[in-house]
Amino acid sequence: MGTAMPAAAPTGRPLPFTGAAPKASPVRRPRLHVLDGLRLIAALYVVAYHYTAFAEHDPRPWGKPVHEVFPAFGRFSAYGYLGVQLFFLISGFVICMTAWGRTPKEFLISRVTRLFPAYWFAIAATSIAVLLLGGHWLRFGRSIDQALTNLTMLQDPLGVSDVDGVYWTLWCELVFYLLFLAVVAKGLTYKRVVSFCGLWLIAGVVTANSGDGVLNTITMPTQAPYFAGGVAIYLIYRYGPDLTLVGLTGLSWLLALHQTAGQMSAVSGHVGHRLHWEYAAGFVTACYAVLIAAALGRLDWVRWGGLTTLGALTYPLYLLHEDIGWAVILHLHGAVPPWPLIGGLTALFLCAAWLVHRFVERPMSRYLKRELGRARVLA
Repeated sequence: MGTAMPAAAPTGRPLPFTGAAPKASPVRRPRLHVLDGLRLIAALYVVAYHYTAFAEHDPRPWGKPVHEVFPAFGRFSAYGYLGVQLFFLISGFVICMTAWGRTPKEFLISRVTRLFPAYWFAIAATSIAVLLLGGHWLRFGRSIDQALTNLTMLQDPLGVSDVDGVYWTLWCELVFYLLFLAVVAKGLTYKRVVSFCGLWLIAGVVTANSGDGVLNTITMPTQAPYFAGGVAIYLIYRYGPDLTLVGLTGLSWLLALHQTAGQMSAVSGHVGHRLHWEYAAGFVTACYAVLIAAALGRLDWVRWGGLTTLGALTYPLYLLHEDIGWAVILHLHGAVPPWPLIGGLTALFLCAAWLVHRFVERPMSRYLKRELGRARVLA
């Protein structure tokens, strides 16, 4: 972990590991458009999972078991829950990349302005829309107290149900941000970031079966391999591959496969049929492989600027699609054929996501950034 780090190439790509010290200010590199594309793929796979494979409903939105509506496609979309793991892997990469060179205040403000504006809107929109559509049956009863507690994004540790089931991932993101904030406060260096990832992964292994809720919240044995793997792959992107980073990435991948195996029984229950670990492991491995290829510059040819816009839609799309979509399906499945209904819903939520990004996220983020920048407590 204490090995010297390679310099950045004049072209902006990292050199192979040579043992030379890195430049103080690495050359600015072009945007990795492939990450935006991966985010979109992850979001759409999650949408497909919820609409065509997830079977734990009472009453059923489709009026009958979902595997009877999508008998073939549902076998593929049943693995869409892994889109969330791809989100976590990308998040580790992107958070480390955007945090480098920032102060703790700048990092904290960037995370608050990224997470909360669309989230607050989604809580209000989901609560109102589902109640108006008569979909209050969806998993949890909604109350004003529940919605207000959800606004804090701390409902998970407080034992309050999510307004929409997809919000469970936000607590995982928040824990990761707070843990990484401690490293940002010390100053991001190769050695500190590698040490953080290694210690976090080992802590997750040690505490996985401890039964201690607090320890498991901090170590996140199920999600930490993806976050840490993304961070390690970013270090490969920034400094080039070396044995330490290859080993750290490999460890996170192996732990991710182990956690995937442990989830098979529970997810099989969610979709109503047996899932195969080999297929899930193949998807997880492909996610790692694509991100590593991007880090090594193999995907620099992906330069379509439209992916930037599409990538920006993934967060509001993810927040809005599930419970509102189920409520719409409940009302329309008898009048609209399944595939046109799914296609129309997906297009509708992509348009809604653009509107939220354009008219909620961007202006509110600018406002929060300006006001939080003035906050004396963050100075």
